[in-house]
Formats: sequence, C-alpha cells, structure tokens
Amino acid sequence: MFARWERRYAAEGGDASPLIPAATVVVLRDGVNGVETLLLRRNSKLEFVGGMWVFPGGRIDPDDYAGDDDVVAAARRAAVREAAEEAGQQLDADALAWFSHWTPPAITPKRFSTWFFAARAGGDEVSIDGGEIHDAAWMAPAEAMRRRNALEIELAPPTWVTLETLNRFDDVSTALAELDAADVAFFETRIGRGSDGPVALWEGDAGYETSEPDRAGPRHRLTMADSGFVYERSGSA
Repeated sequence: MFARWERRYAAEGGDASPLIPAATVVVLRDGVNGVETLLLRRNSKLEFVGGMWVFPGGRIDPDDYAGDDDVVAAARRAAVREAAEEAGQQLDADALAWFSHWTPPAITPKRFSTWFFAARAGGDEVSIDGGEIHDAAWMAPAEAMRRRNALEIELAPPTWVTLETLNRFDDVSTALAELDAADVAFFETRIGRGSDGPVALWEGDAGYETSEPDRAGPRHRLTMADSGFVYERSGSA
C-alpha cells in the first residue's frame, strides 16, 4: 500500500497543475446501527482515483451554471447531476448541506477543487452503469474505515476525513443539521513524507508550511501508513 500512495502523492515540489472545479455529494441514510453513506467503486482503469471507493461526484460543467449564479450554486447542481448519473439517486439541490471544500496537493496531475455537500438519500435503490462505476455499497463510516485499514478497499484522504466526521452522528437528521450549521471547513492539502509513509497535512499542523511531518507541535494530518490510516487534529474530540 505504501508504494501506491507514494505514486499518488509524492513529496511537495514542482509547479502546480491547474484547478478544475468539481462537486461531491455525501449521500446518507439511517441504517440499523446509525448513519450509512453511499460509496461507489470507480473503474480501476480510470486515470483519476481508479479503483477507489468514493462519494458520487465529478467536475462542474458549463450547463451547471444558470444566469448570474456563483460557483457554489453551480456546484450544487453538479452534485445533484452526478448523483443521478453515477448512482440513480434523485436529490434536491436546495437541500444540500455544504460542509467542506478540498484542494489537492500541487503535485497532483489532475487537481479538482471540490465542493463537498451532504444530503439525505433519495431512496435505498442505487443504479450504476458498470462503466465509470463498477460497484456500490451502503457503509457505516466506521465499517468503511475498518475495511480500508484491512486493505479490502482503497480510500482517498478527503473520503477518510469525511468518514471520520460522519462517524460521530447517530442519525441523518442530526448529521445534516450540524453539518449545515457549522462553518465550512477548507482543506488545502500538502504532502510530506514521514517515517511511516506519506502524510497529508492541513492548516493548523506544525509541519504544514514546510511540508515536514516531523516538526513538533499541533497536529492536523492524515498519516497513510501500511498499518492503517491515522487522522489527527489537535483540540478535536
């Protein structure tokens, strides 16, 4: 696993590739043991995060803009469109809770500047095309993270951190209310190389400015070790 993450995220350096506006929607339902989220497995032959389990999403198209709408409104439409195209989920753009925004490392070949929304599922049925998306499953956040650390599935850092956020909620109504009420979290990722593997660093981490994970001080990071992913954020519960 370490070698794969080494290829995806080298240490910072070089010129940044351009940002592509995109949107992702975290589709939620109430399961027997709490909140469950819809995850889709991308075709392993795809250039971008091929083989990974992801939330529905994709780039913002020109048709997602209407009149004088800003990019957030376009992102909402893109999220709804992608949920329908990739999973057959019918969602309401006005009901989406915008809770985070992600910018990948400068070294990433394709850099999607992504608005993350959350929404209640439009039913339990999921329809995939077998082309771009090869599988789908409803998973509790803790189960998805357990499966990644057991090397059964592969998750990108934004997916892992989002699952960590969702794992504290017992039901969808509470999750959506709290996500909608909270300040939007902005993650501009930098990558360093620690002793256990690549480390995704975010603002607030002592090593963020220099991309040096070994610096002493506060933590806001995801360590992607062979033994498992570990998310740390100083001051969080």
